[in-house]
Amino acid sequence: MRKTLYLLFAMFLVTAFMFSLNACKPEKKTIIKIGINAPMTGDIPKVGEATKFTAKMWLEDINKAGGLEVGGKKYPVELILEDNETKAESAVKANTKMITQDDVLIIIGPQSSKQAIPAGDVANNYKTPMITPWSTNPAATKDRPFVFRGCFLDPFQGPVLADFITQEFGFTKAAVLYDVASDYPKGLAEFFKQAWEKTHGQGSVVAYESFTTKDTDFSSQLTKITQSDAQVLFTPQYYNEVALIVKQAKELGWTNPIVGSDSWDSAETVTLCGEACYGKFFSTHYAAAGAKGATKAFIDRYTKLHGYVPDAVAALTWDSILLAQKAIQDTGKLTGKIKEDRQAVRNALANIEDFQGITGNITFTEQGDPNKCAVIVQISDKGEYEFYKSICPEK
Repeated sequence: MRKTLYLLFAMFLVTAFMFSLNACKPEKKTIIKIGINAPMTGDIPKVGEATKFTAKMWLEDINKAGGLEVGGKKYPVELILEDNETKAESAVKANTKMITQDDVLIIIGPQSSKQAIPAGDVANNYKTPMITPWSTNPAATKDRPFVFRGCFLDPFQGPVLADFITQEFGFTKAAVLYDVASDYPKGLAEFFKQAWEKTHGQGSVVAYESFTTKDTDFSSQLTKITQSDAQVLFTPQYYNEVALIVKQAKELGWTNPIVGSDSWDSAETVTLCGEACYGKFFSTHYAAAGAKGATKAFIDRYTKLHGYVPDAVAALTWDSILLAQKAIQDTGKLTGKIKEDRQAVRNALANIEDFQGITGNITFTEQGDPNKCAVIVQISDKGEYEFYKSICPEK
């Protein structure tokens, strides 16, 4: 009996000692992990570079502040950067990894619609908030309550460009050249065609030519366009294709205007295209030349750090990551339970109103889309993107 009591007492002491050790252990601090899904390699690596540079600028600010403050507590922040290789399947894998293995709280990116649409499906299925800064295709956020975007949509951009060309030049016949295998140009080409024909009638898009991703010879399509009676060519392609299209069109004798979309807005467009692109117009999200206030401060800082003026991708990424910051802070607290915290961040994002971004003010619709103005810029004879006019959605 006495041995039994000694044994019970010894067990009690061991248990108490273990509890006291656990009580003395420092509380494990929650790390806020933010995923960055970007095309660091592939067809548009400059887009990935701008994404990475901007995210690191933001992280530098957070680190200088001693962490991200939420509910009176400061939390360390870690960026999880994944290269989507400009491929849809890689973007899906990147999101899956960051959500299921890295426990990210929110994801910034992917940028282009071809990657953002399938990656957004993963984020929504795992109930993880995601903000795509640059994807203008409606499918990226449609019926996906966990997916948001920082830019305007193509159903707005298409008519903006059709109206601009009509009013600026007085043209009535247009040609379109686009990548049929990529969600963004394919969708925007369709929205432009619909808007153009609504104004000028069926058949007023006199040449509607397509190619496939990775094509570099557009002579067949451009020959048909130059032989048509089109007065303007609209091509919603990325910077790596713009130079090829513009130069080949000129070689084939095309002398009429060529107009582009926000995918033209890259530091590489003029580098690759040169004087052939001088005077050309395209729609985008902000104009660096003549910027003021917070926009100018961002441009100056980025330019000083990286040696070139930030493009729309960089500016939209900055706004998107600040939206993520605000949503995290607006939750009021972090529980450390990733699923609960993701839901709280998503709810906070949906409730953001009149956010003062460097690319415009943002209030999300129920679909997770902002109502924002478009900017028309013209490439000057110095290769600079000059503000031409702003076009806002009707209220």
